[in-house]
Amino acid sequence: QVQLVEAGGGLVQAGGSLRLSCAASGSFFALNVMGWYRQVPGKQRELVATISSGGTTNYADSVKGRFTISRDNAKNTVYLQMNSLKPEDTAVYHCYADRRGLYTNIPYWGQGTQVTVSS
Repeated sequence: QVQLVEAGGGLVQAGGSLRLSCAASGSFFALNVMGWYRQVPGKQRELVATISSGGTTNYADSVKGRFTISRDNAKNTVYLQMNSLKPEDTAVYHCYADRRGLYTNIPYWGQGTQVTVSS
């Protein structure tokens, strides 16, 4: 099992910055993909950014050039540096990680951390 604990959310003015972190713990050998998704009430959860164990990154078009994802494999931690925040970035941000199972990757989710950007 993998437990994911997020930190770093909060309230910030438009144009400001926040840094999210997510630490994974539990009984596992190694994590595959780690990343961040976000969700607002009434909408589906959407991809923000992911990063593979080898460092390959993927971003939603809406955050490219503003957000940077990184990870520390030794600490099993993934980070999301969010700059030039906009009110439309307001959401609950959920950490994601998966590990290789026997036949497929097994996904895990964090509880989420609220990010609120005021105009």
